[in-house]
Parts: sequence; C-alpha cells; structure tokens
Amino acid sequence: MMTILKKINAWLHLWLGLASGIVVIIVGLTGCILVFETEIEDLTLSHLHAANPQKKEMLPPSVLWRSVKQALPDKKIHSVWYHGADHTAHFSLDSDSLVYVNPYNAEIVAMVDHEDFFHFILDGHTSLWLESKTGQAIVSYATLIFFVLLITGMVLWWPKKWNKSGRDKSFKIKWNAKFKRVNYDLHNVLGFYSLSIALVITITGLIMGFRWFSKSFYWLSSGGEQPAAYVRSFSDTTLTNVPASMDNVDKAWKLGVEKIGVYNKDAIIVDFPEKASDPISLCTDMYNGSWRYVYLDQHTLKQLPSTETQIAELDIAKWLRRTNYALHVGAVGGMITKVLYFLASLICTSLPVTGFYVWWGKRGKEKRKKRKRDQQFSNRDLSVSPGKI
Repeated sequence: MMTILKKINAWLHLWLGLASGIVVIIVGLTGCILVFETEIEDLTLSHLHAANPQKKEMLPPSVLWRSVKQALPDKKIHSVWYHGADHTAHFSLDSDSLVYVNPYNAEIVAMVDHEDFFHFILDGHTSLWLESKTGQAIVSYATLIFFVLLITGMVLWWPKKWNKSGRDKSFKIKWNAKFKRVNYDLHNVLGFYSLSIALVITITGLIMGFRWFSKSFYWLSSGGEQPAAYVRSFSDTTLTNVPASMDNVDKAWKLGVEKIGVYNKDAIIVDFPEKASDPISLCTDMYNGSWRYVYLDQHTLKQLPSTETQIAELDIAKWLRRTNYALHVGAVGGMITKVLYFLASLICTSLPVTGFYVWWGKRGKEKRKKRKRDQQFSNRDLSVSPGKI
C-alpha cells in the first residue's frame, strides 16, 4: 500500500510540476523583484524625496489640493498619500498619472505615469500580462498546484534512513559531484530549506486568489467562525446635504496623524469626500506591509462603525487576515524577512528548472536502458542457430 501511495505522490509531483513550471517561473521571478519594490524606488526615483531645508511642518491636504487643482483644473482629485518625513506626497486623479507634491511648500515636483516598470512586473505576477481575468485564474490555479507540489516534494525529500548518509543527502549539497548530482541537490535540498517560507507565500497567495480558500482559512484559524460582514458607513446627511468643507478634511488628517495613527504616523492616505453622505477615509498605521482604515463622519469627525480595529488588539484569525499581504510579500518583519523571502522566491523560481533537468536525465537514462535491453535481445536472437528455432 505504501509503495502505491509513494508512486502516486511521485507521479503527481512530476506531472503537476511539468504542467505549472512556466507559470511558477514567471510568478517567482516577478515576486523576487517586487519584494524590494519600495527600496528600489526610494533609491532610484528622485521625485519621491522632498527638500525641506528650513525644517517646516507638513502642509494640510487642503493646501496641497489647491496647488494640484490650480495646475489641473479639469481633473477630479480622489485622494492624497503622505509618504512620511522627507518624502513627497502624491495625488490620485481620474487619469493614468500620479501627481507628486512637496508637502512642505505645496510645489508640484513631478507627474508620473501610473503604468511604470513595477506596475508592469505586478501585472506579470498577478495575471501573466493577460488583459482578461483568465491570467489571474491561471496564476491562482498554478499557485494551488504549487501548494500540492510543496507537500508532495516534502514526501519525496523525506530521508529513507536518518543515518549520517541519509542526512547528508537531504541537508547538504555535494558541490564536488557531477552536474546531475549537484542539480538534484539544488532541487531537493534547497527546496526543503525554502519550504516554510514557500508555504507562507503560497497560502497567502491562495487567500488572495480564491474566496473559498480565504473563508476556509479564516474558519480554521478562528476555530470555526465566519469573518464579519463588511459594514459600509455613511456620514449623517440629516446635518447637511452639502459636502463638508476642506477644513474638516484638514482636521481629519490632523486627527489621523496626531491621535488615531499608532505606527509610522506621518504616512497616511486621505480620501476627499465627493458627496455629503461619504465618510472621510483615512488609511493609517502603514507599517511593514500592513495598514488600517479609519472612517470619520465628514460633518462631525466621529469614527464610524466600519473603522478597523488597531492591529495590536486583533485576535490571531483577524491578525492573519489583516497582515495577509505583509506575510505574502515578506514585509511583516522588515528587511530581514524581505531578504529571506527574496532568497526563497529565487529558489522557488529555480525549482521547475532543476526539476525538469532531473526528469529529463531520468528519461534519457530509461531510454538508454531500453536500447541496451533491445540490443541484448537482438544479440541473443542472432546467437541462436536456425536449426534450433
């Protein structure tokens, strides 16, 4: 029985790996690049940095809004994102461009196309650069297949004997061996060392890719509970049917920075309400890949029921749900986890290549064995005299 299960496990690992290999390579390689997106942009893009020689305080959203509106009167402004001290703020408009403004003097620094290099890489990572939802579906199902490959790979990796020889084959790469053996070790040993992070990346990716998986994971992590339904809050329009003035937006921003935000207080996103019923939305506590949405009544500035709880007060199931993105991209622990995720993603990218070579080598070996057997049978037939047939 065990032999049959092992054969099924090996068959699944082989053919599922061959079927999903190209997608895994693309997703893994683009993931490696995206791990350090923030750091690379911060080093290479000068418009992200704001000069502040006089050490001024940041200007409120209304001042920056007027500067952008004066330059682009026909564009509708949706939100402003303060990126923190010594960095520019950027505005999202109803266009493909992002407007970067110095938050200390309201000077427009740059207008940048949203479709930049990293947006291109993200499209490849999430949809293989396909326009329709087909690409997203392919990536999601390939991720599910990769999850199965990690489990079957762990079974194949498991040493038959836990003696010194067995441990060396499973935990060490024999660099002085022939290329085939080194390639096998790169697939087998490095696959094991990257397994734990690869599982985290895969599971968090499946949570984003499949609603049924997300609900099931929450059910397991919460001990059988269902995630709370989203409650959309509205501002109290009985007070007035006119959208609040920019003064209240400024007050909301000040509340977010000084009282509401806990982590990385200078970094905050403020949405501009368009209707009297819209809340003022604040995205705060943007730290290590996580964030928190706070909704305020635009007339009274009271927090509305849809406001998210501070991350430190969440139970394990809600914490995992809130930090799923941070866990997926490796930002949850800062630079240390980013480096580990980069290495794990690089190994995952290499696994289809090394695995294919392992299969191709075995395939060639089987062909050579078959030719040798055929040759032996042919020689045996020639050695038999006609009279004995």
